[in-house]
This record gives sequence, structure tokens and C-alpha cells, in this order.
Amino acid sequence: MSTITISKAKIQKQKGVVVLSIEEYQRLLASRVPEIYLTGKAAKRLDKLVAGGLKAHREGKTRRIRSLADLD
Repeated sequence: MSTITISKAKIQKQKGVVVLSIEEYQRLLASRVPEIYLTGKAAKRLDKLVAGGLKAHREGKTRRIRSLADLD
């Protein structure tokens, strides 16, 4: 087993350090959510959908649910 030395200043500057096994790191990489960038019509359509949802929320037309059964 090897020893790693990291200066306290570097840890504080980077707000911490995480040590993972290679297997755990690879599992996390495989299960991450892919980043998708939309352009053109698809981006505009999504922007309008989000804007409409935020407007409805500001106007109090939304409600908090705990499960899909609460939609009835």
C-alpha cells in the first residue's frame, strides 16, 4: 500500500479530498447522467416549457406531491 501526502493548504483550497477505489470510480463514471446540449428548435421549445412551468409556480398554480398517487 502506498502513502499519499497532500498539504493542508491544498486541501483547504480545494475544499476537501475524496479517495475511491478504481472500481468505485469506474462505477460512478458509468452511472453518471450524460450531458446533452440542445440547439435550435429543441432548445427553444424546452426554454418555453421551463418558462411556463416557472410562471405557473410563481402564480401558485402548482402543488407539491409525494408520489404519483397524489395526482388523483
